[in-house]
Amino acid sequence: MQIPTSLKTAARTALVGTLALTALGTVAAFAQEAAPAAADAAAAAPAPADVMDKGDVAWMLTSSLLVLFMALPGLALFYGGLVRAKNMLSVLMQCTMIVALVIVIWTFWGYSMAFGDAASPYWGGLGKAFLAGVTPESMAATFTKGVVIPEYVFIVFQMTFACITPALIVGSFAERIKFPAVLLFVALWVTFVYFPIAHMVWDSDGLIYGWGALDFAGGTVVHVNAGIAALVGALLVGKRTGYGKDNMAPHSMTLTMVGASILWVGWFGFNAGSNLEANGGAALAMVNTFTATAGAILAWVLIEVVARGKASMLGAASGMVAGLVAVTPAAGFVGPVGAIVLGAIASAICYFFVAVVKIKLGYDDSLDVFGIHGVGGIVGAIGTGIFNAESLGGIGYGDMSIAGQVWTQILAVSVTVVWCGVGSLVLYKLVDLVVGLRPTVEAERQGLDLTSHGEVAYHT
Repeated sequence: MQIPTSLKTAARTALVGTLALTALGTVAAFAQEAAPAAADAAAAAPAPADVMDKGDVAWMLTSSLLVLFMALPGLALFYGGLVRAKNMLSVLMQCTMIVALVIVIWTFWGYSMAFGDAASPYWGGLGKAFLAGVTPESMAATFTKGVVIPEYVFIVFQMTFACITPALIVGSFAERIKFPAVLLFVALWVTFVYFPIAHMVWDSDGLIYGWGALDFAGGTVVHVNAGIAALVGALLVGKRTGYGKDNMAPHSMTLTMVGASILWVGWFGFNAGSNLEANGGAALAMVNTFTATAGAILAWVLIEVVARGKASMLGAASGMVAGLVAVTPAAGFVGPVGAIVLGAIASAICYFFVAVVKIKLGYDDSLDVFGIHGVGGIVGAIGTGIFNAESLGGIGYGDMSIAGQVWTQILAVSVTVVWCGVGSLVLYKLVDLVVGLRPTVEAERQGLDLTSHGEVAYHT
């Protein structure tokens, strides 16, 4: 008897279905039995090791050298050219000795106070004093999870920031302070002002860091900090002898321009290096360091032309530094166009403080440290909260609104101003009691090069 084709087809279909169900059941049973074993194996497997990229390490080593280049010779020449010839070497010597002194302090207790293991909102403790526990094999985290760099590299990079920040302050009382007073003040100031602020802003346990404040490369830590200390110092040390009567024009705008240019070049290590990795974040910080500075130079010179009828080299150099200062906290957060606008706004406000406010209030901030670093740092820090918006080309806020971020930035600036202002006031008074702040009028008139160091910059 011949079986109909339809029955054969149905039988084959049923057989295939039965075999498929049997196979699926077998696979499911095997998977159910294997799952606990796989889970146990995964739990027993070691966690993925942290990754260190040699390119990141090379970039951070280079960035550290660039920041040192900013201080010596950049800042030293910039300041040196702005003072009178009889005080040129005194400024160079102050910058040199500050760098050497802070390197030693940073090694002994500074790194531990700023980035130690103590889970405190105000300081890192002394657990890593004298770099205890740090070896060539110990690593420091970057901003990308699982990516690390050698801890020694992180130590050196942050050390260069600690060196240049107090060196900025000396421009406010240049030509009229005792050399021992500078060194004693710097040793105390970095210990009780700089290291705590660095911890609060940049350490993951820090007070200001916990608020979500944005400071990519040191708007508050470096520039607001130094600017406020400079203003307090200018007021307490007093005006230069002959201020307002004698000619106190810069003795060499050539050296000032060279120093300012070195600052701009070194600032790429300052800003792009603060990304801690050689990637797109560093590239963003680098392009912003170009664009913000260019916008600030153009703005300052344009204002000079409108207000005075001429564009000066001093104005271009001042605008250059103002733009660099303003973009420092924003470098890794804003877009290139936003950086131009931020630099131009900061430059205009700094110009107003230097050319109008200082004259009206009558304080002698010799090299405009407060007017450029302090004011520019404040404008840049608060402006970071605005230009970080995606609609303005920034990387965005995450869970925070633009108003919330700006308010957080204002709080961060306020804490820095109060901490630094009060701390600096106390330390200046202490130094004045111990060694005195001012040289004699005779020594000041003769020049600090000879009276403090026994040599002169020029022999003709």
